[in-house]
Amino acid sequence: MTRVGKYHLALVGVAALILLLSLVRIITGQNDITSSGTFGAALMLAVPIGLAGLGGLWAERAGVVNIGLEGMMVLGTWFAGWAGYQWGPLAALAAGLLGGALGGLLHAIATVTFGVDHIISGVAINLLGPGVTRFLSEVLYKEGTQANEAGAGITTSPAVTGRTWEPSLPILSDGPDLLGKLESTHWFLLSDVAGVLRGLTHNVNVLVILAVLLLPLTFFVLWRTAFGLRLRSAGENPWAAESLGVNVYRIKYIAVVISGAFAGLGGVFLVFISDKYVEGQTAGRGFIGLAAMIFGNWRPGGLAVGASLFGYTEGLRLRSGEAITSFFLFGAVLLLIYLGLQIRRLTSSGRPAELAASGARQYTLMACAALGAVILFWLWLTVDQLPNEFVFITPHVLTLLVLLVASQRLRMPKADGVSYRRGEQH
Repeated sequence: MTRVGKYHLALVGVAALILLLSLVRIITGQNDITSSGTFGAALMLAVPIGLAGLGGLWAERAGVVNIGLEGMMVLGTWFAGWAGYQWGPLAALAAGLLGGALGGLLHAIATVTFGVDHIISGVAINLLGPGVTRFLSEVLYKEGTQANEAGAGITTSPAVTGRTWEPSLPILSDGPDLLGKLESTHWFLLSDVAGVLRGLTHNVNVLVILAVLLLPLTFFVLWRTAFGLRLRSAGENPWAAESLGVNVYRIKYIAVVISGAFAGLGGVFLVFISDKYVEGQTAGRGFIGLAAMIFGNWRPGGLAVGASLFGYTEGLRLRSGEAITSFFLFGAVLLLIYLGLQIRRLTSSGRPAELAASGARQYTLMACAALGAVILFWLWLTVDQLPNEFVFITPHVLTLLVLLVASQRLRMPKADGVSYRRGEQH
């Protein structure tokens, strides 16, 4: 399939998804499913996950597994909060990037130079990040200091001084707010499209714009430049890259430091949202970003889809716990669509030998899809409201299920996690 064909297919998929969400909204009466508030919250929740996942993509494309993204995000949040209350948002941005990059540099030293197992190094950084930030908080925010008098504590920093820029789309999302007026009509499809567009264009934090621009920039650098080719070759076969004159050690260092900086940028975003550093505010987003990156098959576009999926489910949960039950119907319809496509594929194929080879597995998947659709439809009919405990874990469960399905087509870089030593091919 050509690249233009892929883009057209993606647009058709987005249009079909919005149409399906509109149908579910009409049937269930849950307007929050496509409201601008839900999509605005989804965007804010997806950005730190996407930035962490982008960091993981840079490191793993160079052959270094980075499960230390959570610790690097923690470093980014603390440094952003510390610099932000003293010198404002720009200082917070620079300090957060530096804090995350320092975590990435430590990971690079351990894995690239000393050959430490990548998983062990990542776990160590995840433990080190919260420990270092707690120590720094106790030293710098202790009683009697200027920071303490400004509202800091052992688990929090003073508020960031100054405000970040949050533009809206003129006329459509601001001022006359034509999209908001169209959304309030609750018309089929039209108001849903208006809600989606307004949520993505109303009071958008400047870091959101930066994060969105980093996705195509990453694709361009890694897949359209000579530097990107060298970096990806280091993740596929570093010894072959070495034989062509690539400095693999330097490439890996650059990739992992950039990886940490992106994770730190995700931490900066969390500080901007809460207006200060709060201990534990990353809440596992580094791990979820890693999962989104794997779901996206180590590519920026797929990563964006994975981060958006989690951000949407979490945003819907925050906006309306009752609306979560609509996902039962949404899931049932998706499974029925998948079942219909598989039946069409089997009936239209004219190659019996091919069907016999993959028939057992296909029929098993189709049976599971049919059973799942029946169960989800039954739950939608019988469950009025989920207990709060189930509502809270719904986004996490959905992430795990999507990863389980997506794992059927994943292909990680061949030398990802391999300990590289110059001239010693294993």
